[in-house]
Amino acid sequence: MRLQYKLINVEHTLQLAMEDGICPLEWRYGSNEMRKLFSRGEILKRRIQVEIALLKALSKYGLVKEEDIQKVEKASLTIRPEEVDELESKIGHDVMAMVVLMAERSGDSGRYVHFGATSYDIVDTAYALIFRDAIRLVKRKIMEILEIMISLAIKYKDLVMVGRTHGQHALPITLGFKIANYIYEFSRSLERLNEVEKRIVKGKIAGAVGTMAAWGNIGLEIEENIMKLLELRPHEISTQVAPRDAFAELTSDLAILASQCDRFALEVRELMRPEINEISEGVEGRVGSSTMPQKENPVTSEKIGGLAKVLRSLVVASLENIPLWHERDLTNSSSERIVISHEFLIIDEILDSMTNLLRNLRVNFENIEKNLNLTKGQIMAESLMINLTLKGMKRHEAHQYVNKLTSKVRQTGKTLLEVCLEDNLILSYFSKQELENVFNPKNYLGSYDKLIERAIGYAKAIIKGSEI
Repeated sequence: MRLQYKLINVEHTLQLAMEDGICPLEWRYGSNEMRKLFSRGEILKRRIQVEIALLKALSKYGLVKEEDIQKVEKASLTIRPEEVDELESKIGHDVMAMVVLMAERSGDSGRYVHFGATSYDIVDTAYALIFRDAIRLVKRKIMEILEIMISLAIKYKDLVMVGRTHGQHALPITLGFKIANYIYEFSRSLERLNEVEKRIVKGKIAGAVGTMAAWGNIGLEIEENIMKLLELRPHEISTQVAPRDAFAELTSDLAILASQCDRFALEVRELMRPEINEISEGVEGRVGSSTMPQKENPVTSEKIGGLAKVLRSLVVASLENIPLWHERDLTNSSSERIVISHEFLIIDEILDSMTNLLRNLRVNFENIEKNLNLTKGQIMAESLMINLTLKGMKRHEAHQYVNKLTSKVRQTGKTLLEVCLEDNLILSYFSKQELENVFNPKNYLGSYDKLIERAIGYAKAIIKGSEI
């Protein structure tokens, strides 16, 4: 019965989207939980919440009675976004439209609605409330990704594979080591969000130019009471608006996170190519092409990459919102109506896609082994050079000599070990057994296991210290 209801709901949502939807974020990308936070109804609700908190703060000074607050609260429950739109179309101001509706529907009890406040006291403090919930939702999803990555890093800690630089075979690493690098990067994004949360989840109650003039000498007390009710900390000082540097920092942090997801997605796309085929997306039954039945396309990874491009582009708009005329102008307002909701819904979709990608990741052990031997031992050239140096050859001379040996590998098709076993100079330094050890990839992984443990330890410490 629940499943049937859910299917009907989905069909209804899709129908509405097809009829009325313009932006894909309305119906295609982002979770319902995140979408609700930035819905028009929720934004209106949070703004009203701030207005009510202001009335409660004013009541401590005898300006508003408790029964008046109750009437305003009750009247505010009847206000709908469409009504605010209608009034805004006449008076040209969305917050004032909301305030007028609150006051008029409350009768005499609405006399002190918005008393001493400016619009962005309400807008920015409401944003702070939404940011708090949205950032914590993002953090929860990062933590889930980190937990999956940690389990994968442990599982594949010793699975030796090709390490690549410039797209070329470099040195052996392990799949666990590769994943541990992402663990570290994603931990740093979680750390960044913990930091920006301190700067952006702050209320702004300071009046028209930030001096609190309308409240006389009790402005700081009004602010303190409102912040206590909303469980926020205030900005230390502001103009008419909260400083936009933290808004830009948030957008930048989310763009960095999106780019980290993009980096992992790009890794999957590259390693999923048929000529490599070491790891791949593992969604069964998915159609890769409308015309080529054999195709298995990395569509989840490609979606991550595409959305990351959009999120990165929003950083410029956020940076442009920092310079405003004097105590403020309105140039930030219109762009933020787009940027703020879009950045959160886009990162939400990216993180959900990352979780899906990680949970369904396929590992091709056979191809990992095959590719490790693809260059016939040349991947161990540095190992030979290092060991020659340890045996007494000058390091730069060892580099030159091993370079000549790898050329012979490419010319003859023999393995580097075979070439070395035919070389008198090499045999003057090493026995066959020693050479076999030199060319064993498992013997040339350095401190990989300790580095994996260190990355996991770092992640766990950041997770433990994160407030969600």
